[in-house]
Amino acid sequence: MEALIIFSLIVSSLVFFATYWALIKSKTSKNLPPGPPKFPILGNIHQLGGPEGPHRVLKNMARKYGPIMHLQLGQVPTVIVSTPRLAQEVLKTHDAIFADRPITEASTLFIYNAQDIVWAPYGNYWRQMRKISTMELLSAKRVRSYSFIRDEELMHMRKSLVSSAGKPTVLREFMVKYVNDVICRSTIGDTYKDQSALIEVLFDIMKAVIQFNVASYYPSMQFINIINGKRAKWLKTQKKFDNILEDILEQHRNNRTTLSHDQEDLVDVLLRVKETADLDLPITNDNVKAVILDMLVAGTSASSMILEWAMGELMRKPTVMKKAQDKIRATVKGSVITDADIQNMHYLKMVVKETLRLHGPPFLIPRISRKDCVVDGYDIPAKTRILVNALACATDPDSWEDPESFIPERFENSPINYWGADFEFIPFGAGRRVCPGITFGVGIIENALATLLYHFDWKLPGEMKPHELDLTEATALSTLPKHPIQVVPIIVSLEK
Repeated sequence: MEALIIFSLIVSSLVFFATYWALIKSKTSKNLPPGPPKFPILGNIHQLGGPEGPHRVLKNMARKYGPIMHLQLGQVPTVIVSTPRLAQEVLKTHDAIFADRPITEASTLFIYNAQDIVWAPYGNYWRQMRKISTMELLSAKRVRSYSFIRDEELMHMRKSLVSSAGKPTVLREFMVKYVNDVICRSTIGDTYKDQSALIEVLFDIMKAVIQFNVASYYPSMQFINIINGKRAKWLKTQKKFDNILEDILEQHRNNRTTLSHDQEDLVDVLLRVKETADLDLPITNDNVKAVILDMLVAGTSASSMILEWAMGELMRKPTVMKKAQDKIRATVKGSVITDADIQNMHYLKMVVKETLRLHGPPFLIPRISRKDCVVDGYDIPAKTRILVNALACATDPDSWEDPESFIPERFENSPINYWGADFEFIPFGAGRRVCPGITFGVGIIENALATLLYHFDWKLPGEMKPHELDLTEATALSTLPKHPIQVVPIIVSLEK
């Protein structure tokens, strides 16, 4: 043990001098963006703590140091952009230069050496898999084929809420179950019965990838994860997940001969493409499993989060809630909400947009510069990590009136949308790496919110007033409300 301590001290000293020298060298040889003072070894890591979360810390920091900032996070040089103009420069003007993702130990281990779509290095393989996702996995026709799954799960959620009518109910439990069931059935079908085990290991993976990891900021000190047992724990989790996916793939191979294309889930589509498509780069089982992980993680976390925030904001704004309900109930002609009804629910769509603006992902998934570049007159060296503060863009006072307030009407007669062309509103990203599953994800949200507002009225528990509802953000693993929202569902009779 004494030898281990001495070894760690020697390595730490070397890291100290290497980092300190890199800071001095970069400062004198490059016109880097401005930023806060840096401590030796730590750089600026210590400044990202606090109860409000790093996205709000950096948003506030940008007011002092400017909309483009350079931070040294351990050994990792990082540039943060916080305005729509600079987001456009990074994600559109210099999109090809910033098209790569940083590769971490966690993403490499869990995502099959980053052979998915989200984290794969920019290149021929990524382009091929991106094409498969847009043309096959998440095409408009494919998304429509899953609508019956969504409708069935909405019916299950509605029945569960009916049984809870008149009682204080934690809405998050219903949202999470609905979204998880839709995503899992659409991705892996109905053949895998132990969905709870799958969801549990997915959460463990998300926790491992998101949580603070010293080695992510000090790449030369990867041995720390071996010493503290973190890598062994990750390997165990990854093995468990891999075994589950192997079972799922085997079941699908055995059942595929009886399916038409319209009956395929996402695993079926991937296996068909793998075996029959004329691909420039053949894909392997590990490639298939990596993409499955993408689909499961991207869908199960974000959609339920947006639904809870939407209901929370509506509960705090009873007049907005009533307006949304009145317009929805005037649109639906029977007891079943159809896709055509959803397309005519313009105010509902404004509510969803405003929720995404205020509560979408606070940061876009990091990018990394592939070569030296100049942004806004500042040098961005190759291998610099790039963070786009999407929350700061979505609440930019030069782009939005009263930006911190929940006002769905701001989208009335507005051309601004979330497809990636309007950089003041990029909850799904922009450029080459824009999320390919926008239609699928937004459909899950819109249909669920319409169901909740059409079939139920909603009250807060006891004598609680709307302004007393606590919508403080949690910042440990997500930006969910820190305290799960409790509401009282009231069944509505809608005879027409």
